[in-house]
Amino acid sequence: MDELNTWKKAAKIAGEALEFGAGLIKENVLLIDVTKKIEDFILSKNAKAGFPVQISINSIAAHYTSYPGDETRFKVGDLVKLDLGAHIDGYIGDTAKTIEIKTNNNKDLIKASEEALNAAIETVKPGVQLKKIGKVVNDVIESYGFVSIKNLSGHTVERYSLHAGLSIPNYDNGDNTTLKENQVIAIEPFASTGSGFIKEGKPSTNYRLVRLKNVRDSSTREVLGYIAEEIKTVPFSKRQLCEKFSPFKVNLALRNLEKEGLIDCYPQLPEKKDGSFVSQKEHTILVKEEPIILTKV
Repeated sequence: MDELNTWKKAAKIAGEALEFGAGLIKENVLLIDVTKKIEDFILSKNAKAGFPVQISINSIAAHYTSYPGDETRFKVGDLVKLDLGAHIDGYIGDTAKTIEIKTNNNKDLIKASEEALNAAIETVKPGVQLKKIGKVVNDVIESYGFVSIKNLSGHTVERYSLHAGLSIPNYDNGDNTTLKENQVIAIEPFASTGSGFIKEGKPSTNYRLVRLKNVRDSSTREVLGYIAEEIKTVPFSKRQLCEKFSPFKVNLALRNLEKEGLIDCYPQLPEKKDGSFVSQKEHTILVKEEPIILTKV
């Protein structure tokens, strides 16, 4: 199977997993149960998670991942961002949508990020400047009376690299860099009722391997070997490791690997303005004169 076909297959699985997962998000359901069912769905399609399933609620824009023993449940009125990925041999599809539980208070906010994504995709072609995509996103979101989150962005995607260099802005940031044919990009508008900026929050238990070197501690060496061999450089979660190793061994290894600078840790990303609501919509796209939405089902 050639590279493009592999990418298409992985992205299609991601899109299917998103629809499957969205159907599980209901009042009083545990977030961790939804996470595990999505992971099992992806595995059943002969793919792997492209990154830990993220289920971010209300003012949290991104990077909430269920941790071992997480007892968080969905509540009526929650605005839920489901963001997930699937990969085959390192070719990643990344996609997201927003679900509101039982109420309809944020239907325009959800629509703002959806329509911003649709409008942005229409601009995608070789030679288009990144700032133009950002302007389109921002203009649509502001037309609904909301603000785009300026310090979150889309990104290029490469094999085993989810955030591969270029940032696809959600406003006109003045970036004259142009898209090139056959690049794979993820565009992900975030619409907010708040300030339009996120801050660093609590740890998310999301990590990524950034470099390798020998480590002295045998337990840490064992966990590092598993990450390097089985997960490679796609993001992973503490819960994922705890399914393979004891919590003690995982906690020790993560502390040591962070101290040695071998892994990066991602924080949760709440809106700066407390009490805000944030919506998100995302697709992975192949840049062509007529762009191909890889994660569309």
